[in-house]
Amino acid sequence: MTDYNLLAKAANRRLQSASGAVIDGYWGNGSQDALNASGKQLTYDWDKLRLHFGRFTQSQVDGFNAVLDAINKYDSDSITPPYVAYMLATAWHETAATMQPIEEYGKGKGRPYGKRLDIHGGQYSASLPIYYGRGYVQLTWLTNYVFMRNRLGVDFVNSPELALDPKHAADIMITGMLEGSFTGKSLSKYINYGLYFEFVNARRIINGTDKDKMIAAYAVKFLDSLAII
Repeated sequence: MTDYNLLAKAANRRLQSASGAVIDGYWGNGSQDALNASGKQLTYDWDKLRLHFGRFTQSQVDGFNAVLDAINKYDSDSITPPYVAYMLATAWHETAATMQPIEEYGKGKGRPYGKRLDIHGGQYSASLPIYYGRGYVQLTWLTNYVFMRNRLGVDFVNSPELALDPKHAADIMITGMLEGSFTGKSLSKYINYGLYFEFVNARRIINGTDKDKMIAAYAVKFLDSLAII
């Protein structure tokens, strides 16, 4: 049985070494400062990634690359390795391992948000949007589409299908998880040292405790599969 805390500490030591930080197995502010000062970015150790998750289709590879490219371009907070590992684990789970932005199964049918909403004050029309889940994480509700439109400058309100574009989907995930806009809880609330139990608790950023241990195990494996260049 895998000891995920030991694996996480080993991954942190390796990443600390690559960043020039003091090596103690706990990713903290000192490690992040060293990484930021180095000007380096995160990449994948594809051999380790395949060891943990098996072979990938080209579509999965493209998805992995799209997410990490968006993370590296976002800001210094986004390239915190334990944060990245948990974002990747979330995307892996929420997209059913496709690593492509997906539409919610059932498109919101039977859900309170699964109704056509007229945002302009006119009459009902079958052409009006439904703000069901879309993306690497499931962006739902009109209020959340409005928030992401205002935050990212992309009109997800009139064109909610834009949340399925890999770049936009990645930015929505990064923003929501860093800033806590999905549930009011952010990555920084739960992840301080890059350890397994922190990843378990971090599920509350997205969906309570649903599948929290399984996703935490994914996160440790992704942490072990990251490299610094």
